[in-house]
Amino acid sequence: MSLWEYKVITSGKGGFASPALLEKFLNDLGREEWEIVHFHSQPDNLLAFTGLVRRSTQRDWSLEDAVATAAKAEAEKLRAEFAAKFQAAASNAPAAEEKSPSFLEEKTAPNDGFRKPVDTSSDGDPDAPEGEKDEWDQLNEENELPTFFDALKPHMRRNQRGPGMAVGLDYLAKKWDLSEEDVKGALVECGLQIPADDNADPVYVEYDGDLFWVNINRRGELWINTREKPRPVFRVVPGTRVTPEAAVPAGAEPAAAGSAPTDAPADAPAERKPEQQNQRAKQGGAPLPEGPALLERIRPHMRRNRHEPGGSGSATFLSRALRCSEADLVAAFTKLGLVVPAAAADQPVTIEVGPDLWWLNLDSRGGLWINGREKATGEAAAKEAELPLEASTTTAPAPASTPGSVFAGVRLLLQETKTGAVAGKTDRLAEKLGKSPEEFVAALVAAGLKVPEKTREKPVFVEHAGEIFWLNKNAKDELWLNAKASKYPEGDGEGKKPAARGKKKAEPKE
Repeated sequence: MSLWEYKVITSGKGGFASPALLEKFLNDLGREEWEIVHFHSQPDNLLAFTGLVRRSTQRDWSLEDAVATAAKAEAEKLRAEFAAKFQAAASNAPAAEEKSPSFLEEKTAPNDGFRKPVDTSSDGDPDAPEGEKDEWDQLNEENELPTFFDALKPHMRRNQRGPGMAVGLDYLAKKWDLSEEDVKGALVECGLQIPADDNADPVYVEYDGDLFWVNINRRGELWINTREKPRPVFRVVPGTRVTPEAAVPAGAEPAAAGSAPTDAPADAPAERKPEQQNQRAKQGGAPLPEGPALLERIRPHMRRNRHEPGGSGSATFLSRALRCSEADLVAAFTKLGLVVPAAAADQPVTIEVGPDLWWLNLDSRGGLWINGREKATGEAAAKEAELPLEASTTTAPAPASTPGSVFAGVRLLLQETKTGAVAGKTDRLAEKLGKSPEEFVAALVAAGLKVPEKTREKPVFVEHAGEIFWLNKNAKDELWLNAKASKYPEGDGEGKKPAARGKKKAEPKE
């Protein structure tokens, strides 16, 4: 007759987290030779189930198994005898010889890999004597189980919101196959306090040098936390307050403010007043250099300009870097020839110092900045064009056939376009020439150009140095100066409009 042992299996209230975990659980049952007798899953969650499994407590023996078992038992018997003799010779205790027969009997018993069936016939009799407990019964004893705090540590992970480690209460209930109420009861029995809400202060419990506490998050989930107990690094000792009169020794008079003590050495400096200390702190180091040396001194402290090429630096920052007052630095700039603008919208005045251009400007908050950049190619020609521009704006308009050097100076500032021509916005060109847009446009009109009133108005062309110049307005009502190579012979196209694009007229055949 076959003897069976049975076991109830369950996935817990919430079930397994994934089908892979359920598959692993069933595979482990198969390796342990368990047979599923009953399996019932919930209709709303296929990963949650309960069931019953069984396995046989007997196994079929063959001749080879019997020979192997006998050889193993004989080897264990010899090993146990030698171990008992060696222990008796080392300790000279006769008790070891008395215990050796029972020890040998236990080792020579056949070990077939199966535990013996438990006699359950006397379980219902309260007066029945207690039998010997096997290994499985000893594991269930309370003394063999780990403490609650030790059982927590393998499941805890690093806390992402603070020091230490943490684990969720619902996760522990699934892992231990217990209900959440049972885990809460264990928390209370161990001295931990469950907070009422997420704003409650934590209550710490110490165990084996670590601190444990429970907190609740905004979603209502309970978390168990632990971290190492901080070690004290100092001891708090209250001090005794001393009055000013008690601080002066008996028989000594307090020194006057600003005077040196009587017992001080002759070369010791007298105690300074707060006003004197502030004045000493405000004093700078070496005096500021003058001329180009000042620009070379501040150049390493300037940063790249965000709006245009070159570098810039604020007067406030540079005064701290040079250890001087901002007023002294501004005075040095003015002595160098730089002009401080009255408002942020004022046009800056540039000066040439060697191969560079320098100017001052104000930001939107009223802060003064110094700017510098290397002179671009054609900058000298643009400077030379300022004189003809000034003459054209102050005197009578020149005839259209003699534009002079106005176009020569502006031509170098124009940029190439996609159509093969060159163009530039009049406002930007006036800024580069150091003129207002009105003065610059007046000089172009004096040279023979006409400001169009509409976007598609036909322009007036003026030729100079093999190129034609004209003004036009785009859809944004911006005025642009344009230039391109002339199609007319030199001297024949001034003030004329170039031929319209179209089919080339056929020449008569001879």
